[in-house]
Amino acid sequence: MNEFSFEKMHGAGNDYIFINGYNLTFDWPKLSIAISDRHFGIGSDGLIVAMPSQTADIKMQMFNADGSEGRMCGNGIRCLVAFAIKNNLINKDKKQIAVETLSGIKRVEPIWENNMIVGAKVAMGFPQFSPQSIPVLLENKTDITNYPLHINGNILNISCVSIGNPHCVVFTNQNSHKINVSTYGPLVENHNIFPEKVNFEVATIESRDYIEVGVWERGSGITLACGTGACAVTAIGIRQKLLDTQVTVRLPGGELKVSWTGRGEDEMILEGPVETICTGTYNFC
Repeated sequence: MNEFSFEKMHGAGNDYIFINGYNLTFDWPKLSIAISDRHFGIGSDGLIVAMPSQTADIKMQMFNADGSEGRMCGNGIRCLVAFAIKNNLINKDKKQIAVETLSGIKRVEPIWENNMIVGAKVAMGFPQFSPQSIPVLLENKTDITNYPLHINGNILNISCVSIGNPHCVVFTNQNSHKINVSTYGPLVENHNIFPEKVNFEVATIESRDYIEVGVWERGSGITLACGTGACAVTAIGIRQKLLDTQVTVRLPGGELKVSWTGRGEDEMILEGPVETICTGTYNFC
């Protein structure tokens, strides 16, 4: 049996278990499955391990609730920086933290209030729209915009983008037929046109600067928020001229702010909260 300390944190309800992995060695996928279980574990959307980096201030290794390794997490990376500063893994005086991820090095700017990190801004990178970069197995396409996906006897008009992770988005409005994310999420995630599976978002446009989004995350299912998903919805909305360049994204767990100029050479910026739920020790057999 191995006992170690953990901290459970969330960004807009997207909750993860955070561990200092500098001196630990585990079967991380197996641990993520066990620790994420909401009945027999601690309960979370996954596991994030703080690791040393040769190319940045710190490395983020993240695992979904099903044990699969994720490339990037916009909510998790904000919490990771707060966790690392609290545990003296990063110099707290640095105004910008470089975090190594499987999607490259991301820059995080902590937001302080009364000597506590209450949020952060993340430079999320550049949205990629080509089918090869997402990836989506559709030939003779330069991008995937309002593509009619036949699924479950219905047609979903999907648009796709990669923000470090692959995303499939459907836009609706207040008068549209409601699309059940729980029903369509697993069907879209595992559709054969997505060789690496996909995250699925249903976005309802309330105004040009405010949208409501429901999320199905590959490997985790329904989550209360998704940082890369908020960016994906915003990027597609801006590209289709449905949204302005600064958008508030309302998710079931809270609000995130996303900004993007719409130019391919400019990074997307994600801003959102950071909160600690609890700390403790965990016994892993």
